[in-house]
Amino acid sequence: MTNSQVPQGYTLRAATMDDLEAVTKLVYDVCLDGGDTSIAYSTEELKEIWEDPNLVLETDTWVVTTDTGRVVGYEEFYNVDAHAYMVGDGYVHPKFMGKGIGTAMLRAINKRADVEMKKASPELRVYIRNGMGIGDTVARKMHEAEGYAPVRFSWKMAIELDEAPPKSTLPEGIELRPFNEEAHAQLVYEAHEEAFSKNWGHAFIPFEEWKRRHIETSEYNPELWFVLWDGNEIAGYAVNHHKSDAGYVSILGVRPAWRKRGLGLVLLNNTFSAFYARGTNKIGLAVDASSPTGATRLYKRAGMSVSSEYVSYERELRAGCDL
Repeated sequence: MTNSQVPQGYTLRAATMDDLEAVTKLVYDVCLDGGDTSIAYSTEELKEIWEDPNLVLETDTWVVTTDTGRVVGYEEFYNVDAHAYMVGDGYVHPKFMGKGIGTAMLRAINKRADVEMKKASPELRVYIRNGMGIGDTVARKMHEAEGYAPVRFSWKMAIELDEAPPKSTLPEGIELRPFNEEAHAQLVYEAHEEAFSKNWGHAFIPFEEWKRRHIETSEYNPELWFVLWDGNEIAGYAVNHHKSDAGYVSILGVRPAWRKRGLGLVLLNNTFSAFYARGTNKIGLAVDASSPTGATRLYKRAGMSVSSEYVSYERELRAGCDL
């Protein structure tokens, strides 16, 4: 096996919409083997990813099939920002590990990244990142063998509610108002960009792209969006949705000028109460384990605990200025 070629008896090709159900099942099986199915795609979620105008199925996805046509591997590539910050995401069925399938797909996205980086401004540092479970030693060794190194750790945190969460008292001058998409979406987006601008891995995206990801999606439920206001200024916000049989905190942010006033805890307790009232007592979220804003401490204080840990690996393609 050389370059990105797969072992004899297997085929590496671009994914098509006909592979949707098979890839969804593959991802679920991989997550089940890893002990955390909450991060698996639903078919609708994967379909939305494949319909993303920034992802081209023919050039940015790969499946590996057996000689009978069974899908046993899947990889996707995404240009996150400026053709300089790129990510990959790959899965190999547990029963087909150790055959070189993962290495073939990793080499395929490395080749894709080499093409994409030619579009990046010459002064920018160019890199590609992949994430995996902390205990996935096979994937970690494979990435290290292909020139990747671990750069950051993240946690999946969760809580299971036995009773209704405590009601939070709003600080003086702070109001919780219902989310109005037409009036508030742009303002929440701007608050989000400010709140996360200095966070590791954050990439600026235009409003229309942010809206497509969080509002123009099957997961969108405005009743699970909570926005705290100080007069006509957004102080903090939480964007939530249902995922499988659990609740999920997609984004929780407090703008710098309003931090250290307990607003994060207010947003979490409102989120927990909303899910609990809908009969959902399991809630999860993902967080940078080294969050500079103290998010991990907030989530622990709210009763959440670490349920799984992940590591991001990076391969630098060219040195330069960071985005």
